[in-house]
Amino acid sequence: MAVNENPDRVIKFHDEIRGDIEWRANLLGDFSLAKDEKTPLYNFAVVADDIDMGISHVIRGEDHISNTPKQILIYEALRRELPVFAHLPLILGTDKSKLSKRHGATSVMEYKKDYLPEALINFMGFLGFTYGKEIINKEEMAEEFDLTKVHKSGAVFDTKKLNWTNSQYIKRLAPSEFKSLTSLKVSDTSIPLITERLEKLSDVNNFEYLWKTPGYDKELLIWKGFSLDKIKESLQLTLNTLEGREWTQEELRKYLDAEAGSEQLGDRGLIYWPLRAALTGKEKSPDPVEIAVALGKEETIKRIEAAIDKLTV
Repeated sequence: MAVNENPDRVIKFHDEIRGDIEWRANLLGDFSLAKDEKTPLYNFAVVADDIDMGISHVIRGEDHISNTPKQILIYEALRRELPVFAHLPLILGTDKSKLSKRHGATSVMEYKKDYLPEALINFMGFLGFTYGKEIINKEEMAEEFDLTKVHKSGAVFDTKKLNWTNSQYIKRLAPSEFKSLTSLKVSDTSIPLITERLEKLSDVNNFEYLWKTPGYDKELLIWKGFSLDKIKESLQLTLNTLEGREWTQEELRKYLDAEAGSEQLGDRGLIYWPLRAALTGKEKSPDPVEIAVALGKEETIKRIEAAIDKLTV
């Protein structure tokens, strides 16, 4: 397509996001519309397609701003009315460069495995826009959205933010919904223990001690260099304390705290560390009293007895 090289011609258009944009026509140069009679090139193809479909608003990435003057000339040559243009900020990687495969391509199925659809929509909605609250559903987003208020600067795809958003939606799941999503067969009592701490659905196996007897070395039971005999004494005291109690957090914690402060032990960690290890087989976990209540009395007693047996051998 031949472009009039009149040095005074300025191609102007109003971008709904970026305001008025001007481009000197004599800087464009002539450009091709097609490779041959049957193979149109991008700028001609999109204009023809948009005209054919009656497109009123062309909303695309800011990297297409430079194509807009050429497309305006094509619209003029075809004597068609211009659509409204809006150029969105690009999505960037954490290094602030344009998001690409080098940042680690993730398939849709991988996202489906880890993230709830509502959480992903919530997160994506904030890439280039600011809403009145951080957790917002799509209906609220549609009501609040204003194209003219879209950010001009690039939006960083922050996986930490995505994980946080996802965790907020996981916390809201009813036990039946959560078990359906994860195929877990655990008591409803244990679900909050997981959902309060879970960011990605695929990480649910970090809590497998809630439905699977843990395996661990007896050294994990040791607290701050105390002898095996002392740890065994602590577990036996814990066992005796728990066996006759009402199985609630308040009741169990009251009596365990009393034992932890007794002259016989005098060390809170000497009660709670071996109990944590016996119930989970891990160094880090939620509060062992919460775990005990989630596991139930029978399973908790069984695991403490197993830990005592490890120290007896």
